[in-house]
Amino acid sequence: MIPVSLGTLVFLCLGGMLAGIFGAWIVSESRRRRRERLAFRDLLRCTMCGCEFEDHTAEPIARCPRCGTLNERNRASRL
Repeated sequence: MIPVSLGTLVFLCLGGMLAGIFGAWIVSESRRRRRERLAFRDLLRCTMCGCEFEDHTAEPIARCPRCGTLNERNRASRL
């Protein structure tokens, strides 16, 4: 058996718990960012009228459903 003082044992237990919480937070944050990135993948904004719409096609140019303007597919900016 390894002799460990009470202070060291408390420190190791708290350190292990904090490491577990930090690891769970990292995993949760990476999953949240992935979901957010997938949600904004097909979101486009019209350059003429400012309408935001979803276009699930793979074409490089999409037509706005409101005004009919052709828009290039570029990433929607997050605020």
